[in-house]
Amino acid sequence: MKTDIQIARETTLNSIQHIAQTIDLKEDALIPYGKHMGKVPLEELNPERAKQSNLILVTSITPTKAGIGKTTVSIGLALGLNKIGKKAIVALREPSLGPCFGMKGGAAGGGYAQVLPMENINLHFTGDFHAITAAHNTITALLDNYLYQNRGTESVLKEVVWKRVLDVNDRSLRNVVTGLGGSANGVPQESGFDITPASEIMAILCLSENIEDLRNRIENIVLGYKADGSMFTVKDLGIAGAITVLLKDALLPNLVQTTENTAAFIHGGPFANIAHGCNSILATKMAMSYGDYVITEAGFGADLGAEKFFNIKCRKAGITPKLTVIVATAQGLKMHGGVPIENIKNPSVEGMTKGLQNLEKHIQNIRSFGQSIVVAFNKYNTDTEEEIRVIESYCKENNIGFAINKAFSEGGEGAITLAEVVTKIISETPSKELKFTYEESDSIKTKFQKVAQNIYGANQVTFGPLALKKLKQLETSDMNGFPICIAKTQYSFSTDANAFGVAQDFDLHIRDLVFNRGAGFIVGVAGDIMRMPGLPKVPQANHIDLVNGLVEGLS
Repeated sequence: MKTDIQIARETTLNSIQHIAQTIDLKEDALIPYGKHMGKVPLEELNPERAKQSNLILVTSITPTKAGIGKTTVSIGLALGLNKIGKKAIVALREPSLGPCFGMKGGAAGGGYAQVLPMENINLHFTGDFHAITAAHNTITALLDNYLYQNRGTESVLKEVVWKRVLDVNDRSLRNVVTGLGGSANGVPQESGFDITPASEIMAILCLSENIEDLRNRIENIVLGYKADGSMFTVKDLGIAGAITVLLKDALLPNLVQTTENTAAFIHGGPFANIAHGCNSILATKMAMSYGDYVITEAGFGADLGAEKFFNIKCRKAGITPKLTVIVATAQGLKMHGGVPIENIKNPSVEGMTKGLQNLEKHIQNIRSFGQSIVVAFNKYNTDTEEEIRVIESYCKENNIGFAINKAFSEGGEGAITLAEVVTKIISETPSKELKFTYEESDSIKTKFQKVAQNIYGANQVTFGPLALKKLKQLETSDMNGFPICIAKTQYSFSTDANAFGVAQDFDLHIRDLVFNRGAGFIVGVAGDIMRMPGLPKVPQANHIDLVNGLVEGLS
């Protein structure tokens, strides 16, 4: 089969104005970014129309290094729905440059189920990530200037908690010292870098409802603490207006197209293992304003992305999916069934059967939110009929919707069955009220316990000294009503990345808390998860090149 980039190049793209017309978006409202990309002004969002749309969430079993293909399924489902005469739009996150040049090599779908132009989307796109990086680091520079100008005065801060960000995987920048070289170069202090998707600015952009909301959230960002222990915020620094100016264009959702020239919104990109893992509320609602069916995804497995999608994004946005699709692969299930990674392409009915326990746990979790479920089996050419029957029989026995997805190799035609199963269940199932894992009135500690015990299956939650200190700070703050966001490995229900299947008899240890007061949630850092990833031994950057004017190595 042809590579992703070959398929992308052979696809004839329509003008972005034509794509806008296909969803009844006024042509003069579109802000073109070249021929095939555009931004849509917030005035074009139609809240009443959005309420009539059928929102579908795509999540997955616990991911493995073999990959799951959630984005491919999300795009494929949109293509399949359009094939059967439905007006469907996909709304996804933007890829980060860090993983593109690190492990993944791209995140725009695959095969004949991609969003295009994939080179632009995977690289600089419309500049949203750069704007977020610039906004975050401008705050840092202005904060450092404040510290420098107020040396030796009553206005000096006793603690700074705001760091820097960069959209590159660089382990050497996790901990740094700044201000060295004499007093003319600033105030020496320990600092560090997170990756841009972990920036609170990214979360703020994705959770803001409008430009005023964006500015208010920016004002509430906690930068440090004053001598009396009170919070020092962006509002105290007096620069919220300047930061809003940097983000005014980045706030607008991006419109592109699929390999079958249907509309797609791509906007925002927080990771689900270190942030809340969902695309922007504005892009989702914009898609819902123009599509009868809107497919969106949440990062990594259902224990991470889907949990945060429901408990954070849906709670804040007032939206509820009509149905959740859980993506599974034979290779992923076999890894969770104890098959070594070097053997997962070999047939193993036993491994598939044992691996179903991971799928079953995710099904239980999604049902706890009150969701109807369809399991989408993302088919690879190494899968056998016997292996497929294992998961198909399981779903049939447990009255769970099931469909094989072949969108990677067949495009929309390969997702027609999935589309038909999804629409049938939505039409036959009454809308249900979304059930949250915890109440806003619960204490922060209780919220962590409920997610860890009810979603992950942990025995209990333990808190390290730093986390306990910050829990005490929360007692006298205005943040007790915030939802929580657990940063942990994506490869297991526990903090042990090698605990495949369903982790048993474990405690979840929270070593630190991060107060995202602007975004409106509390991050609990669990295990050894890093907010700045490193690079593998052979990064994907080794395979990316410009050959005869064409980009190679993206996938």
